[in-house]
Amino acid sequence: MSPVFCGIPLEHPIINASGTFDALAARRVFGERLLERFPFSAYVTKTVTLEPRAGNPPPRLWELGAGMINSIGLPNKGLARFLAEDLPRLAELPVPLIVNVMGFSREEVAQLVAAVAERDEVAALELNVSCPNVRTGLTMGADPGELAALLARVRPLTYRPLIVKLTPNAEDVVAVARAAHEGGADAVSLINSLRGMALDPASGEPWLGGITGGVSGPAVRAVALAQVHAVAARVAIPVVGMGGVARGRDALDLMRAGAELVAVGTESFRDPAAASRILAELERLDAGFGPSPAAGSPIGR
Repeated sequence: MSPVFCGIPLEHPIINASGTFDALAARRVFGERLLERFPFSAYVTKTVTLEPRAGNPPPRLWELGAGMINSIGLPNKGLARFLAEDLPRLAELPVPLIVNVMGFSREEVAQLVAAVAERDEVAALELNVSCPNVRTGLTMGADPGELAALLARVRPLTYRPLIVKLTPNAEDVVAVARAAHEGGADAVSLINSLRGMALDPASGEPWLGGITGGVSGPAVRAVALAQVHAVAARVAIPVVGMGGVARGRDALDLMRAGAELVAVGTESFRDPAAASRILAELERLDAGFGPSPAAGSPIGR
């Protein structure tokens, strides 16, 4: 129950999915109690881009019967303000910090990796490769050749672990995962959200301001399980599994499918204390995991 992930010792296997838990906002609400009982064994930041992004126009969310569609659009302060304002405060969290970055070209990703990796506060980087390369038009995480070229550019820039967050919207996710492994990635994480859309029931027009968005929650759980199982069987690097994790049973299923860590995402929107509950349920399901000091949360108390 205390894995060593890419050389990083962790207290337990439950982390957060990028962009689904705002640790800085949670600390403003819960204060030091959050640090005393932090629900995750590592914290993954929301995506950082080179320049500031306002995100997509509203509406940004659509609730499904078994999840939601988000079209938030990766709003963030940009690299310079993240390093100056957010990173020092995130470094006060009692767990290792994984910074998620995304660029619109190999050179943008290289600038992000070089700048973030030199900071001592950072334990690892996660590459969000769901964005099209502006030069080729190909989504970097959906094309094995594009991903291989990206890693050839950024792998030499840092000794820190690189995690590649795979998109499920690829023709052959296993081929992309193998390209990540062969290109020097230390781990892969999957799945990101599936592409979907919703229509306004009155007008019949697209509801979301960005037209389409990412489907997440229990609706994608079976897809996540299948892709984690397929990838874990074909690569020799750790896999972080995510997608519809709402119970300890869901986490256990992903681990049985080959995931070394499990990330909680959409469920944290519904229940900010979900990760602690899921960990406790996971412990009860498998007595061999033993107790975890991180069980329990200040949220909702």
